[in-house]
Amino acid sequence: MELIDNINALLGEDLKGQLKPGAKLKIAASCFSIYAYVALKKELESIDSLEFVFTSPTFVPSEASDKLKKEQREFHIPKAERERSITGSEFEIQLKNKLTQKAIARECADWIRRKATFRSNRGQAPMQPFIGVKGQAEDAVYMPVQGFTAVDLGYQRGNALSNIVTRFDEPSHTGMFLNLFEQIWNDPDKLEDVTARLCEHIASVYQENAPERIYFLMLYNIFREFLEDVSEDVLPNELTGYQDTLIWQKLFNFQRDAATGLINKLETYNGCILADSVGLGKTFTALAVIKYYELRNKSVLVLCPKKLADNWLNYNQNLKTNIFAKDRFNYDVLC
Repeated sequence: MELIDNINALLGEDLKGQLKPGAKLKIAASCFSIYAYVALKKELESIDSLEFVFTSPTFVPSEASDKLKKEQREFHIPKAERERSITGSEFEIQLKNKLTQKAIARECADWIRRKATFRSNRGQAPMQPFIGVKGQAEDAVYMPVQGFTAVDLGYQRGNALSNIVTRFDEPSHTGMFLNLFEQIWNDPDKLEDVTARLCEHIASVYQENAPERIYFLMLYNIFREFLEDVSEDVLPNELTGYQDTLIWQKLFNFQRDAATGLINKLETYNGCILADSVGLGKTFTALAVIKYYELRNKSVLVLCPKKLADNWLNYNQNLKTNIFAKDRFNYDVLC
């Protein structure tokens, strides 16, 4: 038995001495990082196989229907954090900044396809995390470990006050942990194979992305905290037929998005301000919102300056200049 404090002696360096050709590596941990792979790349290439168990549900559906829960849209839940740590945890930012992530991810994915199998805990029953090495001559077990990252291996600083790991090499101790691992590993009721999903996730790092995808990812990260505000209860009801109206058909896509957003805010906050540059169709957008509420049998009153009265009266009267006469607007104007 030996204590590794990850200051004077590093877990990663000790592991290198155990990962000899033909060894079998068995890991139960909360997360896996490609930077742990690159730190032990030479040794991992020589081993026979890796069997990895995610101790908490990772890359598995949260529900039988595999639908995202509302809180998952925020992407802050632990499951999402575990999956994102595959390509580097928050404490491996220094390694990320070297801009080698793409090449590392490609090499790691290729190695996983050849030598590794990943399975995930199906339920909420906790599992003790540890690292086991089944060698040709002797075995070793390391515990406790949190994840398989550069931080846990001692190569990067984390936020833990201490990161002391014990290495067991007595056959009675190592045999107990390795036998336990085998029992859990071979129980399909407890574990689910997620190797393909993991490789797909890693592939997303090195694959070429279209500019549109990057743009939408940027939008998501900017506005994701507002996604919880989007609910069917405050979105326009399509059964009203508002999308079949002439005014709606005349709108550009950006105006339709604006009208939908206006209705959402009106239903949520009982008020909204539409502000845009001159000439981008605020009047038509407002008319689309007005028609939606008229189709819901609501009475609409338009308040406007006297100078703009004719502009609004033109669309609620049977005039030749009213291009939306077919929609039969019925709102009142007060100026």
